[in-house]
Amino acid sequence: MEEKVGELAGYVWRYLEEVGEASPSQITKDVDAAQTKVYMAIGWLAREDKITFNTEGRGSKVRLK
Repeated sequence: MEEKVGELAGYVWRYLEEVGEASPSQITKDVDAAQTKVYMAIGWLAREDKITFNTEGRGSKVRLK
């Protein structure tokens, strides 16, 4: 499982490199993965200090550092 989450983290990283900033729900839709796994991948990237979060109102967006 850890390998698959790491692989998805790579996809999410490349996606954010391409689009700049996106909400977790937009990432889930565009990378075509389960929401739970996308949140794990975002957590993986956050732990590695690769992303930042921008909170606006009730929503959050994620972007690369």
